[in-house]
Amino acid sequence: MPLSMSKIGESRAIKKIIGKDEARRFLESLGFVIGGSVMVVSETAGNLIINVKNTRVAVSKTMANRIIVE
Repeated sequence: MPLSMSKIGESRAIKKIIGKDEARRFLESLGFVIGGSVMVVSETAGNLIINVKNTRVAVSKTMANRIIVE
């Protein structure tokens, strides 16, 4: 399922990142790597605050839809 559908506070493992190479590289530079753990901290104005590698990152729902989690 896409990361955007995860419940707040649930830790999930990244299974796949879809999209063009540029989008995948951008997400990987933020710490979103396959097998990594992510957690949705909050949702504000259509953006998600994600905890990845002990850092909080804000991503749009469009970007969160490209991150497939288990």
